Amino acid sequence: MKYKHLLFDMDNTLYPASSAMNDGITRRMLECVADFFHCDMQQAIELRKERIIHYSTTLEWLRSEGMNDIEAFLAHVHPDNEADELLPQPELREFLLSLPYPKSILTNAPHEHADRVLAKLGIADLFEAVTDIRDANFNGKPYPDAFLAALKKAGSSIEDTLFLDDMQKYTDGWAALGGTAVLIGKDNGRALSKEARSMQLAIQASGGKAPGKTIRMNSIYELPSIL
Repeated sequence: MKYKHLLFDMDNTLYPASSAMNDGITRRMLECVADFFHCDMQQAIELRKERIIHYSTTLEWLRSEGMNDIEAFLAHVHPDNEADELLPQPELREFLLSLPYPKSILTNAPHEHADRVLAKLGIADLFEAVTDIRDANFNGKPYPDAFLAALKKAGSSIEDTLFLDDMQKYTDGWAALGGTAVLIGKDNGRALSKEARSMQLAIQASGGKAPGKTIRMNSIYELPSIL
C-alpha cells in the first residue's frame, strides 16, 4: 500500500534507546514513584516493574493509585534542561528530508518535552503536528483516543498512515485498530498489552476489520525498504 502519512513516536525511535536522556527520564519517574509510595528507590524499581505492564504509562498507573497532581509529575520528569544529555544525530535531518511524506509526532510525554527534543535534534520544522499526552486527555498510547487525536491533527486516516514506535504495546494498539505499524529496535518484544488485546477482541466480536500488522526494524533508517 502507498502510505500518505508517517506518524512517529519520538523518544527511543527518532534517536537510539541508549540515550542518557532516557536514563534521566526513567530515574525521575522512579523518584516520583518513591515519593508517592514513601519507599526507597530499589522498592520503587521493583514496584514499577511489577505494575507498569498493566498500564499504558507510569502516569496512568500512579493516577489509578490516587495521584492527582499530574502537572507536578510532568514538570519533575521533564525539567527544562532534560535535553542536555541528548546526543546530536547528524544523519537524522537529511534522512527525514529524504522521506517524501507528511510527518507528525505522537508522544506519551508533554508537548514541552517534544519541543525540547525536536529543537535539540534540529528537526522541529519537519513535522506538521505534535500530539502529546494532554491532547489524549492523559490516556496515551495504546488507547484509541491517542491515535485518533494524532490522526485528526494530521488530517489522515489509520489506513494510509504508517506508525513507528519502539514499544510493542503501542504498536500492538495501532495494529489492533487495523493499522500497519513498525516496531523499532531490539529486545522490546512484549506480549500484546491488555488494552490492545481488549480492542482486538472487541473489533473481532463486532465483525469489524481484521487487526493490522506489525513490521520489525532495528532503526528508522531501514524505513525506505517498505515505502
